[in-house]
Amino acid sequence: MPSHGESRVAKPRGAFVIPSLVLAIVVALGIFLWSRGDLNGLICDGDCGPANVIPPRSLTTDTQPAESAPRRPAPGDIDPAKLKAAVRPVLDASVLGPHVGFTAIAPANGSALMSSGPGAYVPASTTKVLTSFAALSLIDPQTRYATRVVGSADRIVLVGGGDPYLAVKAGKKDDPVIRADLTTLAKRAAAALRKNGTTSVNLGYDSSLFTGPDASPGWESTYVSQNIVTPVSALWADQGEQNGIRAKDPAAAAARTFAGLLEDRGITVTDEPEQAKVAQGATALAAVRSATVATIIETLIRVSDNQAAEVMLRHAAIAAGKPASFEGGAEAVADVLDQADIDTDGLVLHDGSGLSRRNRITPLTLAQTVNVAAATPRTSGLLADLPISGFTGTLVDRFAKLKPSLGMVRAKTGTLTGVHSLAGYALDAAGRPVVFAVMADRTSKAAPLEAQAALDKVAAAITECDCG
Repeated sequence: MPSHGESRVAKPRGAFVIPSLVLAIVVALGIFLWSRGDLNGLICDGDCGPANVIPPRSLTTDTQPAESAPRRPAPGDIDPAKLKAAVRPVLDASVLGPHVGFTAIAPANGSALMSSGPGAYVPASTTKVLTSFAALSLIDPQTRYATRVVGSADRIVLVGGGDPYLAVKAGKKDDPVIRADLTTLAKRAAAALRKNGTTSVNLGYDSSLFTGPDASPGWESTYVSQNIVTPVSALWADQGEQNGIRAKDPAAAAARTFAGLLEDRGITVTDEPEQAKVAQGATALAAVRSATVATIIETLIRVSDNQAAEVMLRHAAIAAGKPASFEGGAEAVADVLDQADIDTDGLVLHDGSGLSRRNRITPLTLAQTVNVAAATPRTSGLLADLPISGFTGTLVDRFAKLKPSLGMVRAKTGTLTGVHSLAGYALDAAGRPVVFAVMADRTSKAAPLEAQAALDKVAAAITECDCG
């Protein structure tokens, strides 16, 4: 099988089946106004969050409330000619530059509705769609990752389990992700040690779950040095960040923090924490467990969390029996796409977050991944995780001047300097769902907001078209 840095030609794509609930339809005026965003100011400030948002018309899954529905039935199929007439003019916007790709497919059977632009593109954070789909495909969505303390007598080891959201302090009950935390772990470990009559320990830390480089060779060399990312680790707290500064060795930083928390609870820690490797069968003293994989994926997609995406790439690799590295994760993602009969022509992956400018993905690969995810119970939560136009996540402040499109689009965003993309679903004016991906990777670096607005207009063109 080719490595993650090579082009891959996949099997021909098969037919895809969208969940029947996707086409469920009923509505009332109040729901329509809410879905349009007209009542947003009465609901919340900023990102309303999924609990306060009526999902886009017809894009419901079995995780959505039954009243989430379009304002009227969606008769017939999408007419490709009408779709092209609506979308083509906005794709030609000069601000998008000379390299623009677009794909639209029918969710019922995966058939092509429109394709424009050759080859693969720099995907930016739409890479997270592939990473998340692979993780949900390979890992039970209810899985939790444990951060443990093991040992005996006067020697203990803090063992990282790859919890992307492990924190120093306990979070609030209304936090989007209920985070495991080192404070609780220290409290439990101190109690277990005192019960054994131990009040002084030597502390080690084990972050060996992940392998390979902790920064992708495909990243800019300044990403770590300029505090843009934390080196990827199976053990960190608050993603290795303290007072806005990212640790160069997040595992060691977490261990030092944990040592201080033990000291606060009457356990003396002798010497500086040292890296260690836990032996099989080591005695467990205490543990805390992460949020579920489903919740982790929901959060990393909604807010486009680069750090969590890289951790989940490694968990996908482990689940696939591959090295827990950038390369192993990229191979796991490509294998999952192949097994799902998703077109991977031109696919090149150097990470799971999309920070690498060397990544290449086609609009077809993105669109098919969204469509297949929606059709499979285990991965269908990915559909509900996608940001909603004008309401949630990275789309909360977009589509403001495209009022008819508010709440009518679910899409993952992608943004790097000169690179912009969207991949997800939109509903046409009659409520017919269209799966789409639009990518532009040679936009003006001086006009990022204008380029984003131009991509929003592409999605809006679908919502404003009665394309049947």
